[in-house]
Amino acid sequence: MDDHAIEHIAVYVVGPQTERFTWASDMHGQYMTNTLLRARTRSGLEGIAGVASFSEFGFDRAVAETIRPLLPHLLGSSPERREALWHKLVNRGIPVAPQAHSAIDILMWDLAAKAAGLPLHKYLGASRDSIQAYASTPLFADPAAYVDQVHRFAAEGFRAVKFHCWCEYARDMEMVRAVHKAFGSGSLRFMLDVEMRYGRADALRAAKELEELDYDWFEAPLIDYDLAGYRELRRYSSVPIIPAGNSIIAPQLIELAIDMGCWTQARVDATVAGGITQTLKIMGLAEARGMTVELQSWGYTTTQAANLHLMLARPNCTYFEQPVPYPAFEYGFANPIRPGPDGHVRVSPLPGLGVEVDWPAVEAATILKLEEAGRS
Repeated sequence: MDDHAIEHIAVYVVGPQTERFTWASDMHGQYMTNTLLRARTRSGLEGIAGVASFSEFGFDRAVAETIRPLLPHLLGSSPERREALWHKLVNRGIPVAPQAHSAIDILMWDLAAKAAGLPLHKYLGASRDSIQAYASTPLFADPAAYVDQVHRFAAEGFRAVKFHCWCEYARDMEMVRAVHKAFGSGSLRFMLDVEMRYGRADALRAAKELEELDYDWFEAPLIDYDLAGYRELRRYSSVPIIPAGNSIIAPQLIELAIDMGCWTQARVDATVAGGITQTLKIMGLAEARGMTVELQSWGYTTTQAANLHLMLARPNCTYFEQPVPYPAFEYGFANPIRPGPDGHVRVSPLPGLGVEVDWPAVEAATILKLEEAGRS
């Protein structure tokens, strides 16, 4: 009998009343749902994982409902056979929401690292202990507000800022110019994310301007599936181009896009791309081609932790994405991730993901709970 096999699992759909942000002019304030998994093994280990989802007008229950029919498969499953479980669940005859599959896989890795008594990045084979963070902004009111915020980020120790904006070419470039006028080409580094909302003409114009301003990258200028457009954009501009990273997530398709010359660097989120198992493969194939994988971390502490451990385990990632303002992304966690005065982030020394959950707070904001237990 495997002592680390799962004997009880619960799913919490957590919908806290926190400040809501948007990252494009055509979006309403986003309800950020945290779907948490909590498992107990026969040996008494407790594993967790959490994935964020974003929706307008109300919280999202779809990820939990996708997990519901998969729960019986988890009972008796062992973290030592997580690769086999991944392949078992990849096709159960129903479409599997990417976050659902990812959450299960991250849960199994959390248990495996805890069974070994190691933080996850050390269990994976740590390549470093910290990584530089960039402040990842929501949409602010106007260019002046962006300039004010960048001053604040710099005072807090950030060395880089990524702007979410209106996703309207003229307004976005007005903000970009205002920030450049205030900060020039100094020690701060900048990126721009337009959430796949530009057409090819505006994307090319913006890329040319960002190239002149020496931006670290231009993110999601086109819909991810427009691979021909991405390839054309790279042909006519030298600013680094990366995708949004939420649509093309299978390693085979990412490999195809890389080989087509569509992106300068790859981009995915472990809580969307199939968990730790798949993201390791994506990082490996990118590393073999001399590319980084600029992992997303936009979400609650569990989302941030899963991606951060991967960044610390593998060398081919440049920055940690630190969503700001902090409080909205920290609900339900006792040890949130924040950069130190040097602008770097580090993980907890606790085993596994190292995340401490405030379960009373989670229970208070839970809008749906599912449970599955083995028979004694």
